[in-house]
Amino acid sequence: MLARCRENPRLPRIRLEGSVTATADAEAAADADAILIAVPAQALRAVAAALAGWVREHTPVVACAKGIERGTGLFMTEVIGQCLPQAEAAILSGPSFAQDVGSGLPTAVTLAAENAATSGALAGALGTPTFRLYHSTDRRGVEIGGAVKNVLAIAAGIVQGRALGASAVAALTTRGFAELSRFGRSYGARTETLTGLSGLGDLILTCSSAARNFSFGLRLGQGLTPAQACREGELVEGRFTAAMITELALRRGIDMPIAVAVTAVLDQRLSIEAAMESLLARPLRSEH
Repeated sequence: MLARCRENPRLPRIRLEGSVTATADAEAAADADAILIAVPAQALRAVAAALAGWVREHTPVVACAKGIERGTGLFMTEVIGQCLPQAEAAILSGPSFAQDVGSGLPTAVTLAAENAATSGALAGALGTPTFRLYHSTDRRGVEIGGAVKNVLAIAAGIVQGRALGASAVAALTTRGFAELSRFGRSYGARTETLTGLSGLGDLILTCSSAARNFSFGLRLGQGLTPAQACREGELVEGRFTAAMITELALRRGIDMPIAVAVTAVLDQRLSIEAAMESLLARPLRSEH
């Protein structure tokens, strides 16, 4: 269909460039200098495994998903590493909407690979006058920013849906970033990554706009159940990532009360009212 109509139904009125070839042939798709896998986080393993027999040694394979794999607790580059050990796993993340990128609106993101030369070359090859890529070797920091911010966006949406005011959303976003930073530092993520595009930048975008995770939280705050709040065909990565982040934080002894509260609401172990009470009842402490 895409090869014929040249337009993705999820991105109406944005046509593929004439130089782009659409194919369903895994061997043909893998015959490239670099591969970008732009599928949901929970589908990454299946797609990477399907390419396993075709990807050449040292080919960069870039995950464009923001999440943590359910069950395994693996980050996206770790999934690629398992399925495609011959490849160079990389991650692309940052504050960007596909519609904005496709429309040629100014966008800046981060691409991280273990090898600095690889990340720099990919950033140069993929960048356009309106799509700016900053490169990094901090893969884990970039992955953590993209995964945790989705869970925090659900929380921000809930606050907005409950009409608790802009001040509450600002407080939630700020304290949420403190959680993201603690989680990231426990994995050795760099401070400049967490405060950069793929961390703080993506969090600001997702917690202050009609992004999918925020909109899902908004509907929760308005009284819908998790099943009712998720619209048919809508991808809400934070819904799948919340439990894994909470589990990983518990293993490492990291205090993440907002993520824990979101997980409890999604599992319907706590009402939104009870979750808010648990957060507001926490002991007073130094901000730092």
